[in-house]
Amino acid sequence: MKENNRIQRCDWSGSDPLYIDYHDNEWGKEVNDDKTMFEFLVLESAQAGLSWITILRKREGYRKAFADFDAEKVSLFTDRDVERLIQNPDIIRNRLKIAATISNAKCFLDVRKEFGSFCVYLKSFLPERKPIINHWKTLREVPASTPLSDAISKDMKKRGFKFFGTTICYAHLQAVGYVNDHLINCHCHPNNK
Repeated sequence: MKENNRIQRCDWSGSDPLYIDYHDNEWGKEVNDDKTMFEFLVLESAQAGLSWITILRKREGYRKAFADFDAEKVSLFTDRDVERLIQNPDIIRNRLKIAATISNAKCFLDVRKEFGSFCVYLKSFLPERKPIINHWKTLREVPASTPLSDAISKDMKKRGFKFFGTTICYAHLQAVGYVNDHLINCHCHPNNK
C-alpha cells in the first residue's frame, strides 16, 4: 500500500536500511526449509534480552561463526569451540547463549529426525498446519506471546531447547511467517498483495 506515494510499512521497521530490507524481504515470509529455520532459531535465541537490530547487524558474524547455520556441524562443536567463540566480537559473546546454540543444534536434529523436518514439527502446532494471518491495526495490538507460543516453547523446553521462552518463540513464529503480524496498512500484509 502507498500513502502519499510512500510505501506503508509496519512502524517497527523504522528508517534503518537493514531493518527495512529485513521487514520487506524476510519477516513474515513463510519458511519451509530447515536450514533457514535453524538460522532464525540461532538468531532469535541470541536476541533474548537484546534488540533485533543488534542481531541483524551481527548476522554475518553468526553465519561465519556457526558454520553457515549448518545444524549438523554446529551440533559437533566442543568446549574448545565455545572458548573460541567467546573471543569473537562479531557475535554476542555470552557463554550461555553460545553453549545453548550448540545444545539447540542437537535438539533441532532430534526433532528433525522424529518429524522429518523441523518445519513440519512447528507447523504441527498451527491450525490446519497453515500460517496464521492476523489483522492488527497498530503495534500496540500485537501480543508479545500467545497460547500458541506458550505451547510450542513448553514443548521445545521439554525437548531440551534453551533460550526459547514464549516471547522468543512468538518472535520466531513471526519471523518465519508462521504467524503473519504485518499491520493491515503495511504493503507486506497478505491482503495488500
